[in-house]
Amino acid sequence: MQLNSIAWSFSAGEPLDTDRLDGDTSTDLVIIGGGFTGCSAALHAAEAGLGVCLLEAETIGCGGSGRNVGLVNAGLWTPPEDVEQLLGAQEGRKLNEYLSGGPELVFELIRKHSIECSAIRTGTLHCAHSGGGMRDLERRYNQLRRYNVPVDILDASQTAARTGSNAFEGALFDPRAGTINPLAYCRGLARAAIKASAKFCEKTPATAIKRKNERWLVVTPTGSVSARCLMIATNAYTIATDGMPSMGHTRVDYCQFATAPLSDHARASILPGREGCWDTAPVMSSFRLDREGRLVIGGIGSLDHPAASIHARWAKRKLASLFPQLAEERLVHGWSGRIAMTRDHLPKILELGNSGYAVFGYSGRGIAPGSVFGKAVAQAIAADTQSELPLRSVESYSENFQRFRQMWFEGGALAIHALQSVKLG
Repeated sequence: MQLNSIAWSFSAGEPLDTDRLDGDTSTDLVIIGGGFTGCSAALHAAEAGLGVCLLEAETIGCGGSGRNVGLVNAGLWTPPEDVEQLLGAQEGRKLNEYLSGGPELVFELIRKHSIECSAIRTGTLHCAHSGGGMRDLERRYNQLRRYNVPVDILDASQTAARTGSNAFEGALFDPRAGTINPLAYCRGLARAAIKASAKFCEKTPATAIKRKNERWLVVTPTGSVSARCLMIATNAYTIATDGMPSMGHTRVDYCQFATAPLSDHARASILPGREGCWDTAPVMSSFRLDREGRLVIGGIGSLDHPAASIHARWAKRKLASLFPQLAEERLVHGWSGRIAMTRDHLPKILELGNSGYAVFGYSGRGIAPGSVFGKAVAQAIAADTQSELPLRSVESYSENFQRFRQMWFEGGALAIHALQSVKLG
């Protein structure tokens, strides 16, 4: 198996290959971070007539956006009634409405800008790994139905017919959702933004963020950007930088593995509707097919340490347990990415003052919320009003024991994957 070999890159088309920032420039909005949020913000701000300069330390989509599972889900991990309890009825309802329409925005952007990203909108399946998981799905189903969301609950036999696996007690089907190649989508947003006159600079890390002459000044190794407005969209890939605000979240790693393209015969019995799937297990896992017929399976865990082989062995055995007909299939790609997890699993908008914002904390739901929040912040900046924001901004946000919680997530995933590898045999 080739580690850090991201399956999405084999069908995402050519990288953007933009120039580094060279010298000093001035614009309306400077964005730091070239993932879903930053690229969506750049596109919508440019379409609103603002001058935009986006700085990316590496390449567009190289972080969590390009390492995503590719499930375009509606809403958040947190069920809608729980969101209202956490935020209050009015604010919670507003956030739920924005994110319920997240998949519609994503697929509309794909259509409008002719983004080639293997988009399939046939829904997703949240699969019950146990009886307790099924009860959780029924609770979610009842909440969503009270919000008139057209979800459906499936029994074990219906789930087996949809997935091709007998491993689940049932599933929650959401027809609003779908799957994409996340790296190709992120690059497509960037190309659409560039076409709308936004300037993108890859390989251009921010080394300092300052206020100078009543404007934001972002310094880089080869120049600087002076702008009236600032947006930080680095999420779990924030680099320690002079002037960078503290963004309180726990880093959670998620690893994925992919087979070579399966034969037509093997594919015929697996996910015939091409839904993307994930389960209800405390250390969750996911599985889906990509356009070329690779089976992509993932779970909590990092591949950036010596014990990463534990996750790889788990993935091989998990694949065989879900789909015995694939027991001899090799996993040829393996990669991991970072999730910015907040304690309440809700995203955050930091108001930095003087038309400056930082957005983070999608807790594993990056594609649709990132697209929604990027658009909303761009519109708020363009209209100079926070009424466009889906969530009230806060001046600061912090969490205790972030390093400990990160170690707990990774250590727990290693222990459970090691134990499951033995059980799955």
